[in-house]
Amino acid sequence: MSEPGTTTATTQLPRTPQASMASLAAALRRERQRSGLSLSEVARRAQVSKSTLSQLEAGVGNPSLETLWALCVALDTPFARLFDEPKPRVQLIRAGDGPTVAASEADYLAVILAACPPAARRDIYRIQAEPGSERVSDPHMHGVIEHVVLCAGRAQVGLVDEPLELGPGDYTAYPGDAPHVFRALEPGTWAVMVSELS
Repeated sequence: MSEPGTTTATTQLPRTPQASMASLAAALRRERQRSGLSLSEVARRAQVSKSTLSQLEAGVGNPSLETLWALCVALDTPFARLFDEPKPRVQLIRAGDGPTVAASEADYLAVILAACPPAARRDIYRIQAEPGSERVSDPHMHGVIEHVVLCAGRAQVGLVDEPLELGPGDYTAYPGDAPHVFRALEPGTWAVMVSELS
Protein backbone atom coordinates (compact mmCIF):
# COMPACT_ATOMS: atom_id res chain seq x y z
CA MET A 1 0.00 0.00 0.00
CA SER A 2 1.46 3.36 -0.93
CA GLU A 3 1.53 6.19 1.60
CA PRO A 4 -1.35 8.66 1.22
CA GLY A 5 -0.73 12.36 0.78
CA THR A 6 -0.42 14.26 4.03
CA THR A 7 -1.35 17.75 5.13
CA THR A 8 0.40 20.27 7.28
CA ALA A 9 -1.10 22.91 9.54
CA THR A 10 -0.90 25.44 6.68
CA THR A 11 -2.43 23.21 4.03
CA GLN A 12 -6.02 23.94 2.97
CA LEU A 13 -8.09 20.96 4.05
CA PRO A 14 -10.28 19.41 1.35
CA ARG A 15 -13.86 20.55 1.00
CA THR A 16 -16.74 18.19 0.43
CA PRO A 17 -17.37 18.07 -3.36
CA GLN A 18 -20.82 19.28 -4.44
CA ALA A 19 -21.90 15.80 -5.63
CA SER A 20 -20.82 14.28 -2.30
CA MET A 21 -22.61 17.06 -0.41
CA ALA A 22 -25.86 16.22 -2.23
CA SER A 23 -25.45 12.55 -1.25
CA LEU A 24 -24.63 13.55 2.33
CA ALA A 25 -27.74 15.77 2.48
CA ALA A 26 -29.94 12.92 1.23
CA ALA A 27 -28.38 10.53 3.77
CA LEU A 28 -28.97 12.94 6.66
CA ARG A 29 -32.63 13.34 5.67
CA ARG A 30 -33.01 9.56 5.23
CA GLU A 31 -31.46 8.75 8.62
CA ARG A 32 -33.48 11.43 10.41
CA GLN A 33 -36.70 10.14 8.87
CA ARG A 34 -35.71 6.56 9.75
CA SER A 35 -35.22 7.64 13.37
CA GLY A 36 -38.65 9.32 13.49
CA LEU A 37 -37.09 12.44 15.03
CA SER A 38 -37.88 16.03 14.10
CA LEU A 39 -35.27 18.44 12.79
CA SER A 40 -35.44 20.30 16.13
CA GLU A 41 -34.95 17.14 18.20
CA VAL A 42 -31.93 15.92 16.21
CA ALA A 43 -30.37 19.41 16.39
CA ARG A 44 -30.95 19.51 20.17
CA ARG A 45 -29.45 16.04 20.73
CA ALA A 46 -26.43 16.79 18.53
CA GLN A 47 -25.99 20.27 20.06
CA VAL A 48 -26.01 21.96 16.65
CA SER A 49 -28.34 24.74 15.58
CA LYS A 50 -31.55 23.81 13.80
CA SER A 51 -30.59 26.16 10.95
CA THR A 52 -27.25 24.36 10.51
CA LEU A 53 -28.97 20.99 10.30
CA SER A 54 -31.58 22.39 7.92
CA GLN A 55 -28.81 23.75 5.66
CA LEU A 56 -26.96 20.42 5.71
CA GLU A 57 -30.14 18.56 4.75
CA ALA A 58 -30.54 21.06 1.90
CA GLY A 59 -27.02 20.29 0.66
CA VAL A 60 -25.52 23.61 1.76
CA GLY A 61 -22.33 23.92 3.80
CA ASN A 62 -19.18 21.94 4.50
CA PRO A 63 -19.67 20.19 7.85
CA SER A 64 -16.76 19.26 10.09
CA LEU A 65 -16.01 15.75 11.27
CA GLU A 66 -17.16 16.76 14.77
CA THR A 67 -20.55 17.98 13.52
CA LEU A 68 -21.20 14.82 11.50
CA TRP A 69 -20.19 12.54 14.42
CA ALA A 70 -22.54 14.43 16.74
CA LEU A 71 -25.39 14.01 14.25
CA CYS A 72 -24.68 10.28 13.90
CA VAL A 73 -24.73 9.80 17.67
CA ALA A 74 -28.02 11.73 17.85
CA LEU A 75 -29.45 9.57 15.05
CA ASP A 76 -27.95 6.32 16.42
CA THR A 77 -26.45 5.55 13.02
CA PRO A 78 -22.91 4.50 11.96
CA PHE A 79 -20.87 7.45 10.66
CA ALA A 80 -19.99 5.88 7.30
CA ARG A 81 -23.68 5.29 6.49
CA LEU A 82 -23.82 9.01 5.64
CA PHE A 83 -21.41 8.33 2.77
CA ASP A 84 -22.65 4.91 1.75
CA GLU A 85 -23.42 4.67 -1.96
CA PRO A 86 -23.96 1.58 -4.13
CA LYS A 87 -20.59 -0.02 -4.85
CA PRO A 88 -19.42 -2.48 -7.48
CA ARG A 89 -18.40 -5.97 -6.39
CA VAL A 90 -14.72 -5.05 -6.81
CA GLN A 91 -13.77 -1.76 -5.23
CA LEU A 92 -10.52 0.21 -5.43
CA ILE A 93 -9.75 3.45 -3.64
CA ARG A 94 -6.34 4.84 -4.50
CA ALA A 95 -4.26 6.56 -1.81
CA GLY A 96 -5.41 10.16 -1.57
CA ASP A 97 -8.90 9.39 -2.99
CA GLY A 98 -12.22 8.62 -1.31
CA PRO A 99 -14.78 10.65 0.63
CA THR A 100 -12.74 12.78 3.07
CA VAL A 101 -13.92 14.61 6.17
CA ALA A 102 -11.65 17.03 8.04
CA ALA A 103 -11.68 17.70 11.77
CA SER A 104 -12.26 21.33 12.69
CA GLU A 105 -9.94 21.36 15.71
CA ALA A 106 -7.00 19.20 14.57
CA ASP A 107 -4.90 18.49 11.49
CA TYR A 108 -6.76 15.20 11.06
CA LEU A 109 -8.48 13.69 8.02
CA ALA A 110 -10.73 10.62 7.90
CA VAL A 111 -11.13 8.92 4.52
CA ILE A 112 -14.01 6.45 4.45
CA LEU A 113 -12.78 3.29 2.75
CA ALA A 114 -15.71 0.93 3.33
CA ALA A 115 -19.07 1.64 4.86
CA CYS A 116 -20.84 -0.96 6.92
CA PRO A 117 -23.23 -3.00 4.75
CA PRO A 118 -26.69 -3.65 6.24
CA ALA A 119 -25.80 -7.14 7.53
CA ALA A 120 -22.46 -6.08 9.07
CA ARG A 121 -21.60 -3.54 11.73
CA ARG A 122 -18.22 -2.06 10.88
CA ASP A 123 -16.71 0.85 8.94
CA ILE A 124 -13.13 1.16 7.65
CA TYR A 125 -11.18 4.43 7.49
CA ARG A 126 -7.73 5.70 6.53
CA ILE A 127 -6.62 8.34 9.06
CA GLN A 128 -4.04 11.05 8.28
CA ALA A 129 -2.76 13.25 11.10
CA GLU A 130 0.04 15.72 11.71
CA PRO A 131 1.80 16.73 14.95
CA GLY A 132 0.82 19.90 16.76
CA SER A 133 -2.85 19.16 17.24
CA GLU A 134 -4.79 16.17 18.45
CA ARG A 135 -8.15 14.66 17.60
CA VAL A 136 -10.07 14.13 20.84
CA SER A 137 -13.31 12.26 20.13
CA ASP A 138 -16.40 12.33 22.27
CA PRO A 139 -17.97 8.92 22.96
CA HIS A 140 -19.67 7.30 19.96
CA MET A 141 -22.69 5.01 20.12
CA HIS A 142 -22.76 2.45 22.94
CA GLY A 143 -20.82 -0.72 22.08
CA VAL A 144 -18.44 0.78 19.48
CA ILE A 145 -14.91 -0.67 19.46
CA GLU A 146 -12.19 1.05 17.40
CA HIS A 147 -9.31 -0.99 15.97
CA VAL A 148 -6.24 0.93 14.76
CA VAL A 149 -3.20 -0.30 12.82
CA LEU A 150 -0.54 2.41 12.52
CA CYS A 151 0.99 2.35 9.04
CA ALA A 152 3.55 5.19 9.16
CA GLY A 153 4.87 7.68 11.69
CA ARG A 154 4.21 7.52 15.42
CA ALA A 155 1.08 8.35 17.41
CA GLN A 156 -0.56 8.16 20.80
CA VAL A 157 -3.89 6.41 20.31
CA GLY A 158 -6.65 5.19 22.61
CA LEU A 159 -8.53 6.30 25.69
CA VAL A 160 -7.95 9.94 26.64
CA ASP A 161 -6.63 9.02 30.11
CA GLU A 162 -4.30 6.25 28.91
CA PRO A 163 -3.35 6.48 25.21
CA LEU A 164 -0.76 4.02 23.91
CA GLU A 165 2.20 5.02 21.76
CA LEU A 166 2.15 3.18 18.42
CA GLY A 167 4.80 2.74 15.75
CA PRO A 168 4.46 1.34 12.22
CA GLY A 169 2.72 -2.04 12.26
CA ASP A 170 1.43 -1.69 15.85
CA TYR A 171 -2.23 -2.47 16.55
CA THR A 172 -4.57 -1.39 19.35
CA ALA A 173 -8.27 -1.70 20.11
CA TYR A 174 -10.23 0.39 22.60
CA PRO A 175 -13.83 1.30 23.45
CA GLY A 176 -15.08 4.00 21.10
CA ASP A 177 -17.98 4.73 23.45
CA ALA A 178 -15.53 6.41 25.85
CA PRO A 179 -13.57 9.64 25.16
CA HIS A 180 -10.55 8.77 22.99
CA VAL A 181 -7.67 10.48 21.22
CA PHE A 182 -5.44 10.24 18.14
CA ARG A 183 -2.28 12.36 18.61
CA ALA A 184 0.33 12.30 15.81
CA LEU A 185 3.93 12.45 17.06
CA GLU A 186 5.69 12.54 13.66
CA PRO A 187 4.91 14.21 10.31
CA GLY A 188 3.23 11.95 7.77
CA THR A 189 1.49 9.78 10.38
CA TRP A 190 -1.30 7.63 9.00
CA ALA A 191 -3.29 4.61 10.09
CA VAL A 192 -6.13 2.29 9.18
CA MET A 193 -9.03 2.31 11.62
CA VAL A 194 -11.95 -0.12 11.81
CA SER A 195 -14.97 1.06 13.79
CA GLU A 196 -16.94 -1.96 14.94
CA LEU A 197 -20.40 -1.79 16.49
CA SER A 198 -21.22 -4.82 18.63
